[in-house]
Amino acid sequence: MNDIRRTILWTIFGFSMVMLWDNYQVSIGQKPTFGLSAQPPVVATAPAATTPASTAAANASIPSASGNLNNATNSIAVQAVNTPPTAQNGTTLAPAAAKERFEVQTDVIKLTFDTEGGSLVHSEFVKHVDLEDKAAVKAGTAKGVVLLDDSKDRVYVAQTGLVGAANLPTHKTVMTVVPGARKLEAGANELVVKFESPESGGVKLVKTYTLKRGAYDVAVKHEVVNTGTAAVSPQLYLQLVRDGNKLPGESSFYSTFTGPAIYTAAKKYQKVEFTDIEKNKVDVEKQASEGYVAMVQHYFASAWILPDGIKRELFTRKVDTNLYSVGMITGLDSIAPGTTKTVESRFFAGPQVEKSMESITPGLELVKDYGMLTILAKPLYWLLDKLHSYIGNWGWAIIALVLLLKIAFYW
Repeated sequence: MNDIRRTILWTIFGFSMVMLWDNYQVSIGQKPTFGLSAQPPVVATAPAATTPASTAAANASIPSASGNLNNATNSIAVQAVNTPPTAQNGTTLAPAAAKERFEVQTDVIKLTFDTEGGSLVHSEFVKHVDLEDKAAVKAGTAKGVVLLDDSKDRVYVAQTGLVGAANLPTHKTVMTVVPGARKLEAGANELVVKFESPESGGVKLVKTYTLKRGAYDVAVKHEVVNTGTAAVSPQLYLQLVRDGNKLPGESSFYSTFTGPAIYTAAKKYQKVEFTDIEKNKVDVEKQASEGYVAMVQHYFASAWILPDGIKRELFTRKVDTNLYSVGMITGLDSIAPGTTKTVESRFFAGPQVEKSMESITPGLELVKDYGMLTILAKPLYWLLDKLHSYIGNWGWAIIALVLLLKIAFYW
């Protein structure tokens, strides 16, 4: 009986170690232990036969304001997609301002911003090599792993804006970017990117991103300036929009979760399948005063985080064909004419490194999903990490963990 028990325990332990090692290999930019399947890339389905995926992201609908954040409805209605104005003869008028995209870079990440809404539309991790392009890897010219993307094949963007009254600045509003550095220079510890919207609906929105050296989380400050003659009470929304496709070349050994997630103090970590959003069968907490919303993708994730104590309404919704969002809306106090209301938040886009995510906000490390073996893999990873902190080498730490468990099993 003891031999059977030991065999079962060693089998479970061995499988858990394989999963831990595979996760670690990818987290440091190495090839997965079991490689990737050779299936061809999946192209995001466009919302219409003639509409590319990037256009779908640009036209992502704006979440409607709820009447009362303390009595939030079970689902958030979706306003119609903003469409360009047309002249009497049916031709499309020129936009009021031309939008542009530009890249900024720190020592660990490259981010591409769009002046339409001051949105994040592309991210590339400098220290995590994309192993899909084998020719580039062999030549030593491989680029970093891409997470956020807004192209003809992929949709994955981060957006914010205001709702609650007509014509407020949203992620559809073309903003002005304040001139400044676009690369974190040697000796500098932070990089600031600032957007200002035109006055719209008696309000101006100023959005400031502060990137820090070595960090995958970005401080995002929203300043709502009342430029009108009457008090206003807008609501701020923060959302992640992604197509519902799995990554091309999913591991043939085991699958990982891809999709939205919500974390609150009451219900903790709640995963949401894209198919549940499609069928309107999502059962997650709808309001909270803490936590985050996230989009999980294999070994990486993104998240919007508001400070604890700020009431927010949480939502998941279908934006368009094969296009989904997860986000939150928070009400702002009444803003008198000539005054400003500021909301601090954080945006995370990076690898699923538990210790780093734990330091950003409670529960963020839970996006690292071990699936059915969480009850075993999580404590094993904790012990492995402790051993690594003493030994300083992952290989020797794994050998030490195996020896410790062998001693424990035979004790």
